[in-house]
Amino acid sequence: MVAGSFTDECVVAVSAERLWKVVSSVKSTLLPKACAGYIDAVEVEGAGGVDSVTTMKFNPAVAGEVMVVKTRIVALDDAERVMRTEVLQGGKLSAELKSQVNEVKVEAAGEGASVVKLKVEYERLDGATMAPEHQAKIAQALLGLVKKVEAYLVTHPGELA
Repeated sequence: MVAGSFTDECVVAVSAERLWKVVSSVKSTLLPKACAGYIDAVEVEGAGGVDSVTTMKFNPAVAGEVMVVKTRIVALDDAERVMRTEVLQGGKLSAELKSQVNEVKVEAAGEGASVVKLKVEYERLDGATMAPEHQAKIAQALLGLVKKVEAYLVTHPGELA
């Protein structure tokens, strides 16, 4: 049961097609390259599609209290460019949450640009609504990864072209 949800979005100076290749391919080696110094490793159990489990290991110098985030892909739609993942371990507020599902949708926004739309559904252990500042922390962490990938792809125009 979902107790609450929130949304956020960001504009990215990379085509939807290129960005989706990174978002949808959890087996890609690009995420640790794009987020060097932030993400140390990404491990995937499964073929990379629905039910695959991804473990991201963050660099201790920047991770703070969250060293590992483990997620399971619950939906992956290449035609609509939508991926839903369930957080199994870690996350910005994992001690307060019973469940968290993140949905990322990549939409074209003109030539060489896209919009990433984020929706987070959650259930807190205490049943309360999540405070706006906690919502902002989660959105900032997730969209921050997108912005790091954007910066990498902009400076490496041949990558995933």
